[in-house]
Amino acid sequence: FMSQKNAIINKLRSSNLRPTRQRVLIAEYLFNREKTFHFTVEKLNKILNKKENLEKISLATIYNTVSAFKKAGHLKEILTNNNTNYFDTNISSHHHFFDIDTNELEDINYNEIQVAKMPHAPKGKKFKDLEVTISVQRNKNHSWLVI
Repeated sequence: FMSQKNAIINKLRSSNLRPTRQRVLIAEYLFNREKTFHFTVEKLNKILNKKENLEKISLATIYNTVSAFKKAGHLKEILTNNNTNYFDTNISSHHHFFDIDTNELEDINYNEIQVAKMPHAPKGKKFKDLEVTISVQRNKNHSWLVI
């Protein structure tokens, strides 16, 4: 049984990152959790640098750590139609709902979407993965009528 601390240090090392205290803090926040975590670097920065936190982590450190985790395959990047880069701790193949009103992502099980027709891959390329992001917004017709 490997402790969570060792698992975190291994994730950092496999991403070619020295396990500094700040990087370990970032990794623990991202990976020591039950549910999938979707985030932007800005949102992560806000969470990690809350006023009551004694240790401040620079935005550059957060950005570089997230970027290295993505490169090493520990995080998945999701591009949404608001041109913001979201990251996902669930690296298995799956789809998303993107809520335009709240800017939040929600997982959709991979088997719930079937693509009937696919284009040919560009010359010399092959398909690696298929991810669908469905944008949703609040249904304005169902808001309560206040008289």
